[in-house]
Amino acid sequence: MYEFSVKNLYLCSPKAAHGMSSQIKLFGGTASRYLAEEIAQFHDLSLIEAIVQRFSDGEIQPVIQESVRGDFVFFVQSTTAPADNLMELLLLIDAARRASANYITAVIPYFGYARQDRKDKPRVPISAKLIANLLTTAGASRIITMDLHAPQIQGFFDIPVDHLEASAIFIPYIKHSIPRENLIFAAPDVGGTKRARSYAKHFDADMVICDKRRERANEVSEMTVIGDVRGKDVVLIDDIVDTGGTLCKAAQMLMDKGAVSVRALITHPVLSGNAYEKIENSALTELVVCNTIPVKQDCSKIKVLSVSQLFATAIKRAFEYRSISSLFVG
Repeated sequence: MYEFSVKNLYLCSPKAAHGMSSQIKLFGGTASRYLAEEIAQFHDLSLIEAIVQRFSDGEIQPVIQESVRGDFVFFVQSTTAPADNLMELLLLIDAARRASANYITAVIPYFGYARQDRKDKPRVPISAKLIANLLTTAGASRIITMDLHAPQIQGFFDIPVDHLEASAIFIPYIKHSIPRENLIFAAPDVGGTKRARSYAKHFDADMVICDKRRERANEVSEMTVIGDVRGKDVVLIDDIVDTGGTLCKAAQMLMDKGAVSVRALITHPVLSGNAYEKIENSALTELVVCNTIPVKQDCSKIKVLSVSQLFATAIKRAFEYRSISSLFVG
C-alpha cells in the first residue's frame, strides 16, 4: 500500500446552520484538486491535509483526517475517465456519511457518462441514471454541476441538483474579446440548437445549424450548414469537445461557406485521442474552454477560462441557503 497527500479545504461559517455551529469542509478529489485549490484561493481559505490510500491492487481507501460531524461537506471531483475518479468520489461521500456529516454535496464540474442518457439501441444501459443512483445511494444530499450534456439528467436524481451554466463565463468573454459587428452563432448539431439560440438571443444575433449524420460513435460521415455565414464571424457553442473531429470539420465547412472566422466556445475539454493535433491544424481561430477538466497539452489555439469563482459562489450560497439564480446570465 502507498499513500499520497491531497488537500481538504476548510471554511468557518459566519452563521450557524440548523441551530448548530456548522462549517464548510471542501475536499478536492484527485481529478479536480487544481480546481478546489483555485476555489480556496478565491475565498482565501486555509488548507488542511487528508489522505487517499491506494493499495497495490489498485483499490482506493479515502481517509478523512478530521471530524466532519455536523458539518457541510463539499467534494469537488469531475467524473472524467478513468473510472477511479468516480469510485473515489463515491467512497469519499460514503466516508463522510458514516462520519455523521450533516449535509454532503457532490460538486461535479464535469458529469461523466452524461452522453449515455437514454436507450438508443437494444441492450444498452442508461449509464447517466445509474451514476445518479450510485451518488444518491452513497449518501450525497445535493449535486452541483455544470452544463450537463442533456439537462433532463437532473430528473434522474431524487435529490436537489444545481445546474450551473457556462454562459456565465462565456458571455463576458464574448463581450470583451470577440468582435461583434458581424457576429453569428452556430450549433454543431440539431441537439445543440437551444444552447446556441440562447447566446444568439442575448446578443441579438442570428444563428445557423451544422446538421451532421454519424455512421458510428465519434465519427461524422456527413455535415451540412443550415443558414448563411458569408462575411460573418462565427462562434460555435457546445458542451463537450471530445476527439475534435466534428468541431474541426464544422469549422472548415463554415469557412468554405464564406465565414470570415470561426471560434468555438465549449465547456468541457475532454480532448481524447489526437484532438490537440486536430485543433492545432484546424481552421479554428481559437477554442475557448472551461477548466472543468484539466487541459493536458499545450495548444496555441486553446484558451482556458476558470470556473472557480462561479463554483465558489454557488458553494457559499448553497451553504447559506441563498438563491443561486443570480449566477445565471439571462
